[in-house]
Amino acid sequence: MLPRCARLARGGSCRLPGSTGVVGRPRSDGGQSIHGAARERPLITRRATSIDRHSLGVRLSSTMADGSSGAPAGPTPFFQRVMALVDELRLTESAPPDRRDRPVIEFRSPEELSQLLPLALGEPAPDEAELLQLCRQVARYSVRTSDFRFRNQLYGGVDGYGLAGALLTECLNTNQHTFEVAPAFILCEAAVLAHVRRLIGWSTGDGIFAAGGSMSNQYGLALARYRRHPQVKTSGLFGLRPMVLFTSEDAHYSVLKAAHWHGYGQENVVSVPTDECGRMRPEALSAAVERVLSEGREPLAVNATCGTTVLGAYDPLPAIADICQQHGLWLHVDACWGGAALLSRQWRHLMAGVERADSVAWNPHKMLGAPLQCSLFVTRHDELLHQCNSAQATYLFQQDKFYDVSHDTGDKSIQCGRKVDGFKLWLMWKAHGDSGLESMVDTTFAAARYCADQVARRDGFRPVLPPGSDAGQCANVSFWYVPAAQRGQEETPEWWHRLSLVAPRVKEAMVRSGTLMVGYQPLPHKQAVNFFRLVFTAVPPLGRAEVDYMLDEIERLGRDL
Repeated sequence: MLPRCARLARGGSCRLPGSTGVVGRPRSDGGQSIHGAARERPLITRRATSIDRHSLGVRLSSTMADGSSGAPAGPTPFFQRVMALVDELRLTESAPPDRRDRPVIEFRSPEELSQLLPLALGEPAPDEAELLQLCRQVARYSVRTSDFRFRNQLYGGVDGYGLAGALLTECLNTNQHTFEVAPAFILCEAAVLAHVRRLIGWSTGDGIFAAGGSMSNQYGLALARYRRHPQVKTSGLFGLRPMVLFTSEDAHYSVLKAAHWHGYGQENVVSVPTDECGRMRPEALSAAVERVLSEGREPLAVNATCGTTVLGAYDPLPAIADICQQHGLWLHVDACWGGAALLSRQWRHLMAGVERADSVAWNPHKMLGAPLQCSLFVTRHDELLHQCNSAQATYLFQQDKFYDVSHDTGDKSIQCGRKVDGFKLWLMWKAHGDSGLESMVDTTFAAARYCADQVARRDGFRPVLPPGSDAGQCANVSFWYVPAAQRGQEETPEWWHRLSLVAPRVKEAMVRSGTLMVGYQPLPHKQAVNFFRLVFTAVPPLGRAEVDYMLDEIERLGRDL
């Protein structure tokens, strides 16, 4: 019997997971969506997802042996057998909320897992059947990030069109540094970056896809220094005053790492206080800049955040941009998480003022579900990336080639070898269009807002943020769950200590049972003990049933603590 992918290849329609054909499908049960009756919630059903997943690997997993593809019959290549395994195990699917027989994780401790997996290397496996069994084991003990119950990090399931793009780039196995080895991919990357710059509001500029958001932030800080002190590229930091970076106390830790790598030193990173919602306080930033000047140090750049990791805060960019303009500071915006708001007419106001930034980082592999990794960096300054980073390697970037060498973009990257990450997003964008991506973002924010409303209404759930403040946050919902035994008691330091133990214990229970994965953390600078952070992403699309399941499961696991 042919694998399911092969049977579908011989007849019948198919759609990719995350495609608009599924995202926009009305509910058959007449239930109301988060948006109301006029906008129905996407279905997550076995039938929809089983159709969706097949078009990804139709030819990869099945039909070559019968000669229909034009290739001679013969043994099935191993990678095709692995694709069939992906299909069999439904690794790109999400189970509906009423399915509890397929865990999001089958947890084993590091010690147990090292015994279950034959990790030692040396001798080859006896045959490909053994290799396939190893792949099956690895899949079994891996996290199903495409399941809606994976809410652990700022990413989730993979968009089907993006996955198709990733499969194509892996098969072509090329490098994104010169036009001669990646002609189509170079142009696709340029088209994506230009479109993003237009969304920001820039008519000129440059950009590059980077190896993750931390690296994108490093690009911004490197350009800030080069623009102020271009001689540092050749002569180093010797003799210069200490340069100082400013970032909020809720910002990503990558700024601290960048300060170390770039030679500023972590003591020259000023942590600017935030308000109760986690937004940088402009008056505190202004005071910090004045203090640094009075100390004889040199203010260099401000890292503002659009969508902080924990609370999902958007820093007030217009006020921050005014301060940067007053003091001649580079403004970099870390929008790795919250940048998807730019795609939505309903939510782009959260990014107001971003057009005044010097550079922006954004990770489409987060909210949009582009395959990991997919991180881009853009700047409004033409040629600066190349001037800052070029090394003019003559074996790659010859200037007397027979085509326009401005398309050899690798010399503006800090990497030599660079994956073809831009194509995944380009193919997604071609498939969904601006309107389709906007719908995905709107559905994601709507799910988060519904969750915040439920947290405010349910007994035992207590929001971390003040009432009504969620309207200005990204798709994060932060809350404590208070077990029945602690409700109605005086909230002494001992009470808060006992509450701090709840989230870790519930997290352990959910992971061991495989029913849910949700992150938790404290925020010591806010005097906040361990609390849950539910984050929402676009793939798979989430509706009320999925949100209710998550909150019900946290309550089920925590009610008797």
